[in-house]
Amino acid sequence: MQLLLKNIRICSGQKIAGPQDIRISDGIIQAIGKNLPMEPGVQEISFPGQAYASAGWMDVGVHTGDPGYEHREDLRTTTQAAAAGGFTAIACAPNTLPVVDSKGSVVYIQNKTAGLPVSVFPIGAISIGAKGADLAELYDMHAAGAIAFSDGRMPVQDAGLLLRALQYVQAFQGLIMHQPHHNSIAAGGQMHEGLISTQLGMRGMAALAEEVAVQRDLSLLEYAGGRLHLHLVSTKKGVEMVRAAKAAGLPVTASVAVANLCFTDEALVDFDSNWKVKPPLRDETHRQALLEGLADGTIDFICSNHTPWDQEMKNVEFPFAEFGMIGLETAFALCRTFLEKELPLEQLVQRWAVGPRTVLGLPVPEIKPGAPAELTLFDPEQAWTFAEKDIRSKSVNTPFVGQKFKGKVLGILNKGQLEVRE
Repeated sequence: MQLLLKNIRICSGQKIAGPQDIRISDGIIQAIGKNLPMEPGVQEISFPGQAYASAGWMDVGVHTGDPGYEHREDLRTTTQAAAAGGFTAIACAPNTLPVVDSKGSVVYIQNKTAGLPVSVFPIGAISIGAKGADLAELYDMHAAGAIAFSDGRMPVQDAGLLLRALQYVQAFQGLIMHQPHHNSIAAGGQMHEGLISTQLGMRGMAALAEEVAVQRDLSLLEYAGGRLHLHLVSTKKGVEMVRAAKAAGLPVTASVAVANLCFTDEALVDFDSNWKVKPPLRDETHRQALLEGLADGTIDFICSNHTPWDQEMKNVEFPFAEFGMIGLETAFALCRTFLEKELPLEQLVQRWAVGPRTVLGLPVPEIKPGAPAELTLFDPEQAWTFAEKDIRSKSVNTPFVGQKFKGKVLGILNKGQLEVRE
């Protein structure tokens, strides 16, 4: 495939270069410059408005549903949703049926996604079946290509098990990812515990449920060594503890869900179950602390927290609805619409493209002649309205249908394949 991208502003995460052309041949960038000449057999691609290109974005912790829950999402629709959201790579959570807890499960995902335009990296489970009892085959999964280890939305409650996991993966420099959440403290909680939950008469999840888990995990890391990523931190004290741990030299990193950056628990006043997520949307004090942590580098990257559910799991009374919303297609637009001042474009690209790969030990795509073309194309100013037809996921559990957005993904280019968003 021979392409000539016309009048593209290149955003490196540090600066933005003026409009240039990018010539790509067989998936490799051949030339970058102004007014590059057309050549026979080359397809010219131009976009209205202001088109930007950056290194391809990556999302971590994506729930796919495949194998076992393909009625919610399969690997094909997951990557279609990812491409629509500007992601050239995803790391998928292990919470499938069966759980990704063996070499065979890792190989299954790799084989099924090999030809797709989005690169898919499996995250292996820490424990067998993600049940939190016995260590899974961590080394075998690592040898097969698992990028990290996590029990996903089933946080490990057994401190001894997490300790052993941190110790075990040091033999091959593995990464333990853990969503800090203490189940018994938060038992029965439906939303953030605070003024809004009291007004609504809903049982809350105290910030303490996360903070106790963060403190425990950091203590285990300090004792055992290894590498730890705290996935989807959502509380002020959680951010403060990660900041202090980094200052003390502990090898810890952290991520945050885009919804927790943009919204507070006030979004739940109408009992729309699409806003029921985990970690829960918290109050403004916590949201501001997350933004501060993102700005100063305490939080390393942003996640969509894409969690597809079928209608039977979400279109029910609030207390009976499952936690989670889809998020791949709307993540960039949410940041541009609600966080334009707090998250400048260069920093946004850094948090989507560079941060995840740095934590996972993956090379960051470069935009230069001779480099593989792994690009996200976007217009940071374009106004548009998100409609159900824009959803590429099999599931539609999102509160954003009808939402007016600023900032739209135009497409991705990866593995020699161009995917343009309509």
